[in-house]
Amino acid sequence: MFDVVITGGTIIDGTGKPPYKSDIGIEGEKITAIGNLNRAETKDAINASGLTVTPGFIDSHAHSEGMLLVDPQHSAGLRQGITTEILGQDGLSYAPLSRENYHIYRRYLAGILGEPPLDLDMSTVESFRSHYHKKTAINTAYLVAHGALRLESIGFHDAPMVGDALTKAKRLLRESMEQGAVGLATGLSYHPHAWSDTTELINLCEVTNKAGGVYVTHLRDVNPERGYGDGGVPEALEIGRRSGVPVHFSHYRTHSFDAGQVEELVAPIDKAIAEGVNCTLELYPYSTGSGLPMSYLPSYAHEGGPDAIIKRLLDPIIRPKLANHLEHHARRDLVNASLSYFPINSHLEGMSLPEISTDTKRSLGDLLCDLLVEEDLRIAFWGRPPTDENILQQINLDALQLLSRPDYMVGSDSIWVGSKPHPRGYGTFPRFLRLRRDLGVLSLEEMIQRMTDNPARRFNLKNRGRIEKGYFADAVVFDSENINDNATYEDPRQFPTGIPYVLVNGKIAVDRERCTGVLAGQAIP
Repeated sequence: MFDVVITGGTIIDGTGKPPYKSDIGIEGEKITAIGNLNRAETKDAINASGLTVTPGFIDSHAHSEGMLLVDPQHSAGLRQGITTEILGQDGLSYAPLSRENYHIYRRYLAGILGEPPLDLDMSTVESFRSHYHKKTAINTAYLVAHGALRLESIGFHDAPMVGDALTKAKRLLRESMEQGAVGLATGLSYHPHAWSDTTELINLCEVTNKAGGVYVTHLRDVNPERGYGDGGVPEALEIGRRSGVPVHFSHYRTHSFDAGQVEELVAPIDKAIAEGVNCTLELYPYSTGSGLPMSYLPSYAHEGGPDAIIKRLLDPIIRPKLANHLEHHARRDLVNASLSYFPINSHLEGMSLPEISTDTKRSLGDLLCDLLVEEDLRIAFWGRPPTDENILQQINLDALQLLSRPDYMVGSDSIWVGSKPHPRGYGTFPRFLRLRRDLGVLSLEEMIQRMTDNPARRFNLKNRGRIEKGYFADAVVFDSENINDNATYEDPRQFPTGIPYVLVNGKIAVDRERCTGVLAGQAIP
């Protein structure tokens, strides 16, 4: 007796091999049979005739650790076919942190991760993972957050990680890997980890490599003088060379300013691969990203953490300097951006800073300083897409060309706070499937491999990412000819269509495009 049988579907197994028609039998959490199961007894049956059956999609870059603790159903991800998310991205997460430091970093990160319960134990990766295990609708894997390591070993201070502080950070990282973390993640645009240097990162990555993990990098663009080769790609590759750790590049894609320049974009990566550096990359199929306006404050303004930042924003001597910095150094990015999260002034969500500035007759810099104080730093934004349709189409083609490489995978970089989040939180995976159907470039089986097997292999997710006997029954059933992303920049909180069924660890989590409420996700690997 099977628990679930999926009949009549066309299976794309995740390996990149050609599709084939067959049935799938599931017992408990795992696939136990693939073949003709027309006469098999089963508790639940899914008729997949005319549909495609694939492994569950693995989102290699998501910012949902906070939101999952508030909304464990996670319909925005689940309805896309996502069955596993890799957390801890950009070094922005909660473990390992003492209770006091968890409260500090929770507040600092609220504009991107939301506000999970205050009374959670985040002191170890083991306790962090326990908050998600069989308590959320999707599986989660965790990258140790560099920000948490720095906060726990040095505090929210611009200080070198040497001596006892480095010893403590390495111990915390080693213990975290032993407790199930899959690697280390940095985001060198953010604090406190932007105060690091390349030597610190090499030391930490040696520990990561020894434990069999991967180094995931959001490239340095703050304090570039502290990074090898002024940060960015050269620093990440040097860390890989000197530590031996596999390097994974977050959201590595073309933009409006370099659309069509795919070969130039990947040239330094290909050179390093030829020299023996183990590299993989990810991207999402949109022309713009999102972030925190707070991150545009000068590095010194972050010293001491949230209370100190607010104090500087209110200081009559320091505040004009901060406003002037924002006016001149962040203007290019923030003028053409929609503000997506204001927990207090929610009526401003969807507006731009220039629009609010005109209405309130304040300069952009002064306005942003005021808003950061009023919202206790909790503001998020996303960049508005270019208006030139030719550029948009080129970026779409670039994304597919990059994804056709065997070292790429899909990461949504999703942020779900606010009423007007970036549409990638609702549409990344179906959008890629639609673009492939519309524009070609790579086969469906190649694309599925990038969405499933590639991230499972890269992050050592055991028995995940394939339709295969003995593997966990994470699966998506969709209509390859009619799947569509419906989320737009104007109306982002729209679910996709054409994905009637999603299974997580053998449980039906989406049934005829409706979430079932089952919380079968596990903390993996």
